Amino acid sequence: MTIAAIVVMGVSGCGKSTVGALLAERLGWAFEDGDGFHPPQNVEKMRAGTPLTDEDRWPWLAAIAARIATARAGGAGVVVACSALKRAYRDRLRDGHGDVRFLHLTGEPGLIMARQAARTGHYMPASLIASQFATLEPPDTEADVIDLDVDPEPPAIAHRAFAALRRRGDIA
Repeated sequence: MTIAAIVVMGVSGCGKSTVGALLAERLGWAFEDGDGFHPPQNVEKMRAGTPLTDEDRWPWLAAIAARIATARAGGAGVVVACSALKRAYRDRLRDGHGDVRFLHLTGEPGLIMARQAARTGHYMPASLIASQFATLEPPDTEADVIDLDVDPEPPAIAHRAFAALRRRGDIA
């Protein structure tokens, strides 16, 4: 099966954007950072330290799903960095199609919190990481998800992602 999209998912600070960009470059696909799809009111909420609600997230997820649909229609794959914390969010991104794969970046909360705290120039404060971990519904039973440990450096994670997708026959 040809896949239309790879969604690099996980809590803020786990490396979604960095790993996603590296993987997209290796595949020769477009890369989209899900943060760029948030409406301004979501960004302001997060900047103020207020966790987003499901109602806040639905328009954001719809915009990302539309980008995936564009990739599907155009036959050009896309890698998207998107937290996709709940099964319902991942289902919205799947949009009833079997051509989306998820790479779940996972690791020790302390490591991820330290990385988030060290980030500069991002609106997501480290104080919201706990709410993201609380919201996360691990994709343990979802066949289209590959778990990847965030402990290695991003190039190694992207390499492991590529190898896992290749083993599954998702990419050539």
